[in-house]
Amino acid sequence: MMKLPSLAALAVLSLGFVGGAQAADITFAVGQSSESTMVYRLGAQFDFDRSWWQSSVGRLTGYWDAGYTYWDGDESSSNHSLSFAPVFVYEFAGETVKPYIEGGIGVALFADTDMEEHDLGSSFQFEDRLGVGLRFAGQEVGLRAIHYSNAGLQTPNDGVEAYTLHYRLSF
Repeated sequence: MMKLPSLAALAVLSLGFVGGAQAADITFAVGQSSESTMVYRLGAQFDFDRSWWQSSVGRLTGYWDAGYTYWDGDESSSNHSLSFAPVFVYEFAGETVKPYIEGGIGVALFADTDMEEHDLGSSFQFEDRLGVGLRFAGQEVGLRAIHYSNAGLQTPNDGVEAYTLHYRLSF
């Protein structure tokens, strides 16, 4: 249990270095896990402030994402996790609405290795994500699928998924 507060402190310090020159966007997400546990996530995102392969079709860009997730299971399967990931986004061109697809691989730390009927094997997990959505007027809505696994570093390695609807507000 002491691992989670230590990671929280490290995440706050890291966010200070990553986002020192810019404001953070705030994200809220709600969804379900692969076992129908409700998932609630609060995050902060810091844009890369650069883009690649810009054309009339769109551009590649991205952001750093730090988040806290509450996994609302029954008494024995509720959990908490902290995560940090670089996420790459292909944003399609548009006048007022810009569709996008995203993908990223990061790290997460869970408070407990038991998640629903799964044994994660370790508190340390990798976070893989895929998402789609729409950006408009300083806001964003989208869908994400996120998979957590320790990549076989520990056994067992049952892993768990979360499927969420998210909202991002830019400042």
